[in-house]
Amino acid sequence: MTKIKSIDILGAGPAGLYAAILARRHLPDASVRVIEQNPEGATFGFGVVFSDRALDFLRADDPQMYDLIVPHMERWQNMTLNLPDGSVTLDGVGFTAIGRLHLIEILTKRARGLGVPIHFGTPVLDLAKLDADLVIGADGFNSLVRRTHEAAFSPTMEHFGNRFAWFGADIPFDTLTQTFINTEYGSMNAHHYRFTPGHSTFIVECEEETYRRAGFDELNEAESASMCSDLFGGVLQGTQLVTNKSNWRRFPRLWCESWVTDRFALIGDAAHTAHFSIGSGTRLAFEDAIALIAALAEAENLQDGLAAYQAKRPPVARKIVDAANTSAHWYDSFGDKLQLPLMDFAHDYLMRSGRMTADRLRQIAPEFAAEFETYQRKAG
Repeated sequence: MTKIKSIDILGAGPAGLYAAILARRHLPDASVRVIEQNPEGATFGFGVVFSDRALDFLRADDPQMYDLIVPHMERWQNMTLNLPDGSVTLDGVGFTAIGRLHLIEILTKRARGLGVPIHFGTPVLDLAKLDADLVIGADGFNSLVRRTHEAAFSPTMEHFGNRFAWFGADIPFDTLTQTFINTEYGSMNAHHYRFTPGHSTFIVECEEETYRRAGFDELNEAESASMCSDLFGGVLQGTQLVTNKSNWRRFPRLWCESWVTDRFALIGDAAHTAHFSIGSGTRLAFEDAIALIAALAEAENLQDGLAAYQAKRPPVARKIVDAANTSAHWYDSFGDKLQLPLMDFAHDYLMRSGRMTADRLRQIAPEFAAEFETYQRKAG
């Protein structure tokens, strides 16, 4: 077993907290602490979503953690596409969701129950002041750990073309829903799903030209929320969107060639990003933490453990990240696709990540697949 005496984890999001929990379980001789720059209870966003089978890995690796999280999740088996000319139900495309703050609270309680000190409201400006044997960068997209050792981690970064803003809604939706609308400014889309029985995430997205024509670049957060509430008034049933740092931005595409250097390791959004359209960001963060701690626990020393993590984890994560990036590119031109007939649009949507085949579609969404095949025969 690796002889690690101390571990500092920067970031008390899902990645950092779960890494701390796993470290206490599998590296019991090491002291572990979590350091978070934001105050306790402060979090960006509303809910986090998982595909319906995405937590199977957690049930297998950590059934206690699985049992703590899953009872608090909203769950549904179908997905809905709302289009200007009608709606389509995609059977079998199920998801689960939980409030981001609630998830962090569950993880925080579990970590503290295992004796992990969590220092909220504690910015770290200089990594040299951390003398732990291992420092884990779970500090998100703007990671200090990655920026400090940028040459070693070798990140590549760009942004997708679309603009999006992350809002909340005080009404529930029956399924994860994509609502596509045509407006006087251009086409717009909303990704929305409930994360509690009465609250939902509501992400509004549009192409750059639409963003400019609508004047979102000149509106403040509240004004943007009001305008989007009006534009999506039908699906929102006249309610107003809720804000929480709901600023318009482009989604960053980040990938680090190396996730380790010296006594430092990256997990989660510090190492990579995955577009929200396939709901895999938090799953990847959890799996990174599992892979890192498992590699350390099995190795003879720290460097061997970090080398094993580097060898095993990035190739696995890359497959999901690439699928998310392919999905994101589909959204860059969704306005043009709205010209397609309803069934063709829905089929194109399901095929967007490059991982779906006709046979897999029949297995996952048999009702839609049968309906689409009937539609094709009639059309042909």
